[in-house]
Parts: sequence; C-alpha cells; structure tokens
Amino acid sequence: MAKAFASQGDLTEKTITFDEIGDGLWAFTAEGDPNSGVIIGDDSVMIVEAQATPRLAHKVIEKVRSVTDKPITHLVLTHYHAVRVLGASAYGADQIIMSDVARGMVAERGQEDWDSEFQRFPRLFEGHESIPGLTWPTTTFSDAMTIYLGSRRIDIKHLGRAHTAGDAVIHVPDQNVMFTGDIVEDHSACYCGDGYFNEWGGTLDAIRAYDVDAIAPGRGGALVGKAAVERAIESTRDFVESTYRPAARVAARGGSLKEAWDAVRESCDPKFKEYAIYEHCLPFNVSRAYDEARGIAHPRIWTDKRDIEMWEALQG
Repeated sequence: MAKAFASQGDLTEKTITFDEIGDGLWAFTAEGDPNSGVIIGDDSVMIVEAQATPRLAHKVIEKVRSVTDKPITHLVLTHYHAVRVLGASAYGADQIIMSDVARGMVAERGQEDWDSEFQRFPRLFEGHESIPGLTWPTTTFSDAMTIYLGSRRIDIKHLGRAHTAGDAVIHVPDQNVMFTGDIVEDHSACYCGDGYFNEWGGTLDAIRAYDVDAIAPGRGGALVGKAAVERAIESTRDFVESTYRPAARVAARGGSLKEAWDAVRESCDPKFKEYAIYEHCLPFNVSRAYDEARGIAHPRIWTDKRDIEMWEALQG
C-alpha cells in the first residue's frame, strides 16, 4: 500500500502574521498556508482570498477588526481552488468577484477540487462542517475591472494563465502594491497541478512590468520593497522551470511518469526541498508537467480517486 500524502500528516498549527504592506493594505500570512489580503477603503473593506472554511475566515476577520471597524463589502477570489474560496460565507460581502474563467472552473470542477483537496490536506479544512457549499461569484470580469472603495481605486486583472487558467491579480495604484494569489510564492512550493508551465513565465513578466513596491503572495511572507519582490518573482520562475524542463525531457523520449518524478526530484530537491508544502505539491506538479509536455493543454480534473492512482504509480 502506498504511503500517505505528505500533507495528510501535516497537523502542525502555523503562526499567523498580519503585516501592513502599504497604507491601509495588509497581508495575512501563516508560514506557507494560504494567505489572504486586506484592502481598506474610505468607508469599506475588500478581502482578497477567503480561506478554506468559514472558521478559518474568522481568523482573518479577527485581524481586520484589529485595524478597522469598516464593513467588509467586497471579496475577490484570485482563482477557484477550494482552500481559497470555501470560507467566503463568513465575510457577508455584497460582492464576490472572480474572473469569468475562474467561475467556469467552479462549474466544471469545483466539487471535484473540494473533494480532492480535502483528502490531500485535511488540516486546511478546520471547521469544514460549516462550509455551506460551493462558492459562486456575484460579479465576474474577462480581462479587467476597476472598483472604487470611496476614493481608493482597485484594479483587478487577468494578466495571463499560470497557477490556473483564470488567475486574477489585484493592484492598488495609490500604493503600487499587488496581491498576486498563487502566481507568486515566497519560500513556498508552487502548486502546479492545474497550471500552465509554458505560460507562467509570461504572466510573471506581466507582473514584473508593474514594478510594484510590495506584493502579498499566495503563500509565504509579505514582500515589501522592490528587492524582495524581484527575488520572489525570480525564485517562482526558477521553481516552475526547474519542474517542467526535466519532466519534458522524459516525456519527449517516451519515458514514464515515474521517470519524470525521479528527474524532477533530481532538479528541484537541491534548491527547493526545504520550501513549505514542497512534498505536498511535488506529485501533482510532476503529473501536470508530464501531461503538458505530452500535449495535454487543459489540465485534467483532479479527483480523490485520481489522486490515489497517481500517487500509487509514483510510489512504484
């Protein structure tokens, strides 16, 4: 019998930090667990990323209430993954915003993703019994939309495919700060199981072109200052490329998924083995890289059954 996923044994509570990354802009981070963002406007608040359950969302709300009593009116979800969206009901936001593509992915694979992620990483679903169901947006956009919280302008954009097909970033021009979701990570492995390896770098270039002063990444600590931003963008790029290239070489010669696994480990372990959730992400990353290299353009839907079959194949 194959051993359990690395994340199934990850039961350690993470330390939460709440850092101001610009005037009225905050990053809620937790040692490699999913991050959330807070944007405080003149009269109301926007949250970026909901967390996986309403119970976990209340940890974000508690931090928000430590800095403002303004109502939470907007919730932006950068993509469809369960650990990002299923806590949405806790905020009571009038508007829940996703890209058109992200909403389509909720319809296409939202329940399967929920079932799969719950099996893979049970600690991230603390209070899962309080989830009312799939999270659906009230508002969607194709390429870009702008929201004003009073005088504060917030631009929400789809800059390209990377972590998923429908990734959104949130830019606050008055502070030149960006919330990138899982397109950018810091000292945390990228989850690439639903990603687009050959487009991820171009999307990073589009983020880099903003020359922002701070980023709240999807996982890892807040990135304040241009040097920290540049380092994280380039380490993310290195992670994605170091995963894809060896898998693609194996696929090109007709090698097996297990051979791709071994090749990616040889490439990535020396550089990234100590990153948060590295062992959790690796099997899914290798499987997706191997698929993409073999011409499977649209990521296949992960299910709890497919997860187990893939893991058993990698264990030999």
